[in-house]
Amino acid sequence: MKRLLNAMAVGTGALAFSASALASDSIRIAHVTGFSGPLAAYAEQLHVGMQMGFEYATDGTMSIDGRAVTIIRKDDQTDPARARALAEEAYAEDDAHIVVGSVASGVALAMLPIAEEYERIMMPEGVADAITGSEWNRYVVRVGRNSTQDAISNAVAVSKPGVCIATIAQDYAFGRDGVAAYKNAVNATGGSVVHEEYLPTDATDFTAASQRLFNALRNRTDCAEGKYIFSIWAGAANPLARIQDLQPERHGIQLTTGGNILPALVSYADFPGMQGATYYYYELPQNEINDWFVAQHFERHNSAPDFFTAQGFAQAMAISAAVRKAGGSTDTEDLITAFKGLEFDSPKGRIHIRADDHQALQAMYHFTTVPQERSDWFNNRTVTAGVPELVRVVELEEMTIPIMNR
Repeated sequence: MKRLLNAMAVGTGALAFSASALASDSIRIAHVTGFSGPLAAYAEQLHVGMQMGFEYATDGTMSIDGRAVTIIRKDDQTDPARARALAEEAYAEDDAHIVVGSVASGVALAMLPIAEEYERIMMPEGVADAITGSEWNRYVVRVGRNSTQDAISNAVAVSKPGVCIATIAQDYAFGRDGVAAYKNAVNATGGSVVHEEYLPTDATDFTAASQRLFNALRNRTDCAEGKYIFSIWAGAANPLARIQDLQPERHGIQLTTGGNILPALVSYADFPGMQGATYYYYELPQNEINDWFVAQHFERHNSAPDFFTAQGFAQAMAISAAVRKAGGSTDTEDLITAFKGLEFDSPKGRIHIRADDHQALQAMYHFTTVPQERSDWFNNRTVTAGVPELVRVVELEEMTIPIMNR
């Protein structure tokens, strides 16, 4: 309650950070991500979440150990070259202690060498395994989940011996890493991935791909426990609706996918009973931080907090905890030491940053889709949506996430 009252007293004005607020003793964080382009909705959520997370972590003071927190917003336009230039600008000209972003996996991967060049912390927001795997360097810390965490939790939701799965994904790091991790996780549970489809990131016609998916599954005789199509997709266009229009149930095929932002969950209303796993849906976690987060988001935005808003909040909580653990220091080596093995609370509960690769380990949520009419998601606009109803929490200890940076 104390935090809630403090936050309400601060109001929205305290959340306005800009480069003009820079001070030599401030804690400077540059948020370099795609505020325009296909993932702009994700970027805005992350930014709002980080602002709220710092507010919560500082009891509304926006300072840690007497040092003001400053967030510098930079739009990479989902362009790798521009993102690299902005990251350099943040380190060299803004003297940023930490660069956060980008949300697009391919753009984030292009940015990683800049952190190593300037020997400063970078917190990518994309999920590709390579970020904390083959392309990792010691200055990279990821608080969001990686593709393998998505994959393992989604495999747990549907896979077992006798289950056959075909996948459809976007043809870039997010999609290919996601399918590779999902395939490994399915194999580990005794199921099998029998076909993979990859389409351009801007694809809108899924008819031919759907037919190939059906052909890969419909005549198989080794799928006594179920046939599934699993989709990994980001952005506005989504293949699930088109696949559903073609009536996969004629071939005994079911659909499965991971969680998504609330606008995408509106389309999930067409898939009652669909199972999957999600990083976050605001009604699933039960803890004090999430209660504050949800209440304050409704109060300020007249809408529910979303998938990436929670990640942004967790990123702010991680940075705040690391600076405090480092005794208020923002020296790079002090922060690296602080992040290794760091545990902190978030709207999802406890998160642990693994010392070996600075990858955050966290719970995921196995859900089933329940169509509901909701008037509280979007500024009192009523929609029929596919609400993720909790089947069970997949605890972080249940998921063996390989260390991939060796």
